[in-house]
This record gives sequence, C-alpha cells and structure tokens, in this order.
Amino acid sequence: MEMITVESSAIAKIGYDPDTATLIIEFVKGNSIYEYYDVPQYEFDNLMGADSLGSYASKNIYKVYRQQKIS
Repeated sequence: MEMITVESSAIAKIGYDPDTATLIIEFVKGNSIYEYYDVPQYEFDNLMGADSLGSYASKNIYKVYRQQKIS
C-alpha cells in the first residue's frame, strides 16, 4: 500500500486500501503505525481534505473504527 506523506503535527503518513477498506496512519510521535478497519472511501477522502488531519481523525477515525497497532 502506498503511504502518502502529509503535513501534520501529529500524523506523518497515511495509506488507504479501498479493496479492504483499511486505513493506515503513521504517527509522528514514536513512529507508531495503526491500521483502521472497515473505513469507507468517503472517510478517507474527508480526512485527506481536512484542514487539520489530526483533529479530523480524532473526531471521526480513532475511536470509531476497529484498530490495531502494527508497529
């Protein structure tokens, strides 16, 4: 999966696989990486278009979708 480098104080990179609806977020702090499952395409699009990636993800991704730390 291609990871996109983003400009954010909290998020370093974001990747999305529309076939599996899996969102991957690599965080700036600790270089931790999480997978979020069953994330609809529109949610990824909204995240990428948000003025603040961290704020959007905090409100709409982190506690909403099932997740797993992978690194």
